[in-house]
Amino acid sequence: MTRDFETVAASGKAGTRSGSVGRRSFLIGLGAMTVSGCVATQGEVPVAAAKSVAPAPKPVVPAMYQAVPTERFPIPEVDIKKLDRRFWRTEIDYPTDEEPGTLIVDTPNKYLYHVKRNGRATRYGIGVGREGFAWSGRAIVAYKREWPRWTPPDSMVARQPTLEPYSIANGGMDPGLKNPLGARALYIHKDGKDTLYRVHGTPEAWSIGKAVSSGCIRLVNQDIIHLHGEVRDGSRIMVIPDPSMKHLLVG
Repeated sequence: MTRDFETVAASGKAGTRSGSVGRRSFLIGLGAMTVSGCVATQGEVPVAAAKSVAPAPKPVVPAMYQAVPTERFPIPEVDIKKLDRRFWRTEIDYPTDEEPGTLIVDTPNKYLYHVKRNGRATRYGIGVGREGFAWSGRAIVAYKREWPRWTPPDSMVARQPTLEPYSIANGGMDPGLKNPLGARALYIHKDGKDTLYRVHGTPEAWSIGKAVSSGCIRLVNQDIIHLHGEVRDGSRIMVIPDPSMKHLLVG
């Protein structure tokens, strides 16, 4: 191709300065075209500029599930990506014959209702006991505690010897964010006896709506703090059984 160009250039104004400049410009452009052609024939495709992908927006945490830094052990915000919205705390219409102040644990549907006046209730999402560890019946909230100690019953320690350091004889586990009872606990008694059944807190938002705990009802820490502030000692509690689960006690 260069020779063809030189033949054509010779037949024109080869001696002029403008002709010489034009020839050099053409050759430079031709060289660039030749290099581009080589790249293409080698099967390489120019890489397009990578498109920037914006990160997914962080879910907005409602005020009721934000961090609670004023607690004895500061509580982090709830990871609401792991807490199904249907289990968020809410006020609802809830006609019932149970008197105001009663707690109703709907084990099959994983809800706890705190009955209010005028056919209303506060509804909380809960995690419930695994099969073989659940309890149902009627009882009372004998008392409640802030940042309770956890003392697994001897029967649990027998099944899980690693819990021996936290046994009743050893004084249980100190309160804190890693304590299984969380920020608050309600202690359930029936006929003057401890049922070993608790309504308590947990930092494990993913467990709400599931059957994972050993015989107790768990709420995220922000919810158990709210419930603890609403419930009085001596309040009634009714636990609805789950037909698909075995029960230690029905009364």
